[in-house]
Amino acid sequence: MNQERWNTDRIPDQSGRVVVVTGAGSGLGLASTRALARRGARVILAVRDVDRGRAAAATITAAQPAARLDVRRLDLADLDTVRTFADGLRADHARVDVLLNNAGVMAPPRTLSAQGHEMQFATNHLGHFALTGLLLDLLAQAPDPRVVTVSSLEHRKGRVDFDDLTGARGYAPMTFYRQSKLANAVFGLELHRRLAAAGSPLRSVLAHPGYSATGLQTNGTVRVPRLVFGHLARPLAQSAGRGALPQLYAATEPGVRGGEFIGPDGRGELRGAPTRVTLAPGAADPAVARRLWEVSEELTQVSFPLPDPTRPVPARRVRAGADETRKD
Repeated sequence: MNQERWNTDRIPDQSGRVVVVTGAGSGLGLASTRALARRGARVILAVRDVDRGRAAAATITAAQPAARLDVRRLDLADLDTVRTFADGLRADHARVDVLLNNAGVMAPPRTLSAQGHEMQFATNHLGHFALTGLLLDLLAQAPDPRVVTVSSLEHRKGRVDFDDLTGARGYAPMTFYRQSKLANAVFGLELHRRLAAAGSPLRSVLAHPGYSATGLQTNGTVRVPRLVFGHLARPLAQSAGRGALPQLYAATEPGVRGGEFIGPDGRGELRGAPTRVTLAPGAADPAVARRLWEVSEELTQVSFPLPDPTRPVPARRVRAGADETRKD
């Protein structure tokens, strides 16, 4: 796929579409919101800090007076606010066309969420898992629905430690960041599998921004990751606008298929135009996917009405003439 010239001007008309962008107040989320609004989408800015979200929306409407923006509070680390957000959206909208699971935190000191989960796992994975499940019915009403989950190059160095998801036995900020980003990748691919097994038109697509200059790296309070990713390596970074291209491509390009992973086409996938890239082998492990899915449903208390494609369908008894036979 040659997408060297793909940019936001290539985004198809989004008029009439409702797009939810988590973490829309800054960085990749703000860049995505700006681009989608310019192409006519009604964008729901799902943000933890409403005042900051409104300020971000004001910068967009100053340049695009016709932009259709709606700022709503969503703290992905607090599952109660995830439910409140989903309920409010359901009350005001008959459908959601695109859910862009973009928000994230990177390498904070060990902190627990309102429900007692490690903060990076809670924000980056569990909150988005719950939000997707709670909005599944609204996405099902759209003519071309998509869920885009933003992972990271760092997912390739990650593993999910099911025996210590909270970091109680030992916590390293980047190790738990990588775990959360691998969880994003596993979730997005497993969601695709389950949607396909259900015959759903909803597409689950994954994306990563390469290395982009955003507040994610510089806002962390742990000194070493902030120094390395936020300052020393910053000359290698591309802008947030360029970094947002893979997720915008995943959200809008007609030819994108469910289960694909979109990232930059440059060396090391650090920067460049969007293209299809490869997930780490661990992201496609069905045993890890099943266990993560079950754990996530238990921790969030959100269940998806989708079949597990790794489990055999129970045999059905059907009547054939006057006899009952087993159909396998």
